[in-house]
Amino acid sequence: MNKFSELTLSASLQSNLTRHGFVQPTPVQAQAIPPALEGRDVVATAQTGTGKTLAFLLPIYELLTRTDRPTGVCALILTPTRELALQVNEAAIKIAASLPVRSSVVVGGMNESTQLQAIRRGSQIVIATPGRLCDFLERKLVDLSGVRFLVLDEADRMLDMGFLPAIHAILKKIPPARQTLFFSATIEKSVAHLINSHVRNPVRVAIGGDSKPVDEVDLHVYEVEQDRKLSLLQKLLQAETGSFLVFARTKHGADRLAKKLGRDGIDAARIHGDRTQSQRNQALAGFKKGDYRVLVATDVAARGIHVDGIAHVVNYDLPQAPEDFIHRIGRTARAGARGTASTFSTRAERGDIRQIEKALGVRLTPREAGADLQREEKSSLKTVVIPIQRHKHPGGSYAPRGRRFGTR
Repeated sequence: MNKFSELTLSASLQSNLTRHGFVQPTPVQAQAIPPALEGRDVVATAQTGTGKTLAFLLPIYELLTRTDRPTGVCALILTPTRELALQVNEAAIKIAASLPVRSSVVVGGMNESTQLQAIRRGSQIVIATPGRLCDFLERKLVDLSGVRFLVLDEADRMLDMGFLPAIHAILKKIPPARQTLFFSATIEKSVAHLINSHVRNPVRVAIGGDSKPVDEVDLHVYEVEQDRKLSLLQKLLQAETGSFLVFARTKHGADRLAKKLGRDGIDAARIHGDRTQSQRNQALAGFKKGDYRVLVATDVAARGIHVDGIAHVVNYDLPQAPEDFIHRIGRTARAGARGTASTFSTRAERGDIRQIEKALGVRLTPREAGADLQREEKSSLKTVVIPIQRHKHPGGSYAPRGRRFGTR
C-alpha cells in the first residue's frame, strides 16, 4: 500500500483522511492496516511517533461501518495514561466525522458520571486506562460482553506501570472470539507472554529496531554541573526557535523549573501526576496552541504527549531507565520531521550515559556547555539563633532551653 486511496474504505472515511492530510501511509500503517482490515490479529512494534494510532483506528472504524447499526461497546482500546487516551480520542473524532460510530473515554481524574453517560448514550468504541475501567467493571457499570475488537496500545508501558493484573481482569470480561491489535514500541519478555496468551496467529509487523530512537532525532549530551543546568537551558532557548519539551525526574523538580522559567519571562507550563486532569489538559492545550513555549513534564507524560512540531526535547534530569529515554525523545521528530534531543548530564553520571548508549545502540554527540553559564541562585535560608537558657533541675543538672531554627 502506497496511498490510503488504494484501500477499500467507505467514502466518508476516505473523505476524512483526505481532509486531514492523510495521503501516504507511514511504514507501520502500510503494513498493519491491510491485514487488520482482513480481520487478522496484528502485533506491531514501531518507534514512537510513527503513526501507530491511525494504524489501529482506521481498520476498527471501517469494519464497524460495515456492520448495520452497531450497538453497545464493540471496540475497546486500552492505553497506559489519561493523556494518551484523550489524544487517541481526538484522533478518533477526526477520522469519524459523519460516521455512525461514537467513541468515549474512561480514565481517572475526570468526572465518572460524564464518562458513564457517554457510554450509555451509545458509544461503540471505549478508549480507557486499565485502572479506571477495572473499577467500572468491578462495580458492574460497564458491559464488555459485546467487544469484537481489542487494542492494546503502548502495551510495554502499561506493564511497566503495573497494569498487568488489571489487563488480565479486563480480558476475562471480553469474548475470546475477537480481533486483537497489539501495538508497542518494544516487546520485552512480559509483553511476549501477554501476546502468546491472548493473540491468535498474528501478523507480525516490525518497523525499525525495537529499542532505538528514530533516525531523524539529533542526539546531544552536555556535561554540566547541577547548579548550571538552568543557565544551559536558558541558553538553548535563546539560541533556538520552536517549542521545548523538558523532562524532570520529580514532580517537585518540574514545578520548580517551570516557576523559575516563568520568572525569567519564558512561558512555561508543567504536567505531572499531582496536577488535576483539568490542569494537565490546560497545560497540554496551551502548549499545542503555542501559548507556552516550554512544557516541563515528568515521565508520566513521556508516552502521553502527542504534539506535532516539538522542536527540542531536553532531558534536564536523566531518566530512570534507558527505555524511558526512547519514549521521552520520541516526542520529537514525529511523522518524518527532524528534531533535537539534548541530555544534561553531570560528571558523576558519565556511567549512566554510557549505559544508555550501550543499551540502545546509539551515540550521544558531546556538546560543550560553555564557560559562560551562571550558577543557579540558592534559596535564601537564614539561620536564626535563639539564645539558650539554662534551667537547673532539682537534681542539680542543667538542661538547655531553646532551639536552632532555619527560617526563610
